[in-house]
Amino acid sequence: MSSPNSIQADHDELLEPGMADSHSVSAEQGERLSMSVKRLNQSSDRIKECRRTILETQELGSPFLKFCINSDRHAHNKLYDVDDAIDKSKKVLTSMSRRIIKNKWIIVVIIALVLAIILILYYKISHH
Repeated sequence: MSSPNSIQADHDELLEPGMADSHSVSAEQGERLSMSVKRLNQSSDRIKECRRTILETQELGSPFLKFCINSDRHAHNKLYDVDDAIDKSKKVLTSMSRRIIKNKWIIVVIIALVLAIILILYYKISHH
């Protein structure tokens, strides 16, 4: 029997030149393919991990976001309520201001009438 090395050498001699390296080329391609598959699997694992992280973040962030939206709506509603209260306050203050001005004019008229009555009484008493 021949040794495995002599069989390989005989095999290489029978092949055309350049074909002798076909086994080493196939081995290199297999190794590259294996490395590519390994990288692809690693990338796939990273993508799965990222997706898991995204889903976790979404689960954690969703209640917070809903809270923020509800708080924002609540704040928005409060803002409208405050704005309405301010408008009502303005109307009340305007009404009070008008009443104060009206009361001042009434007091001025009353003082003028009292002065007129005093003058009339003075002239009547002094000319009498």
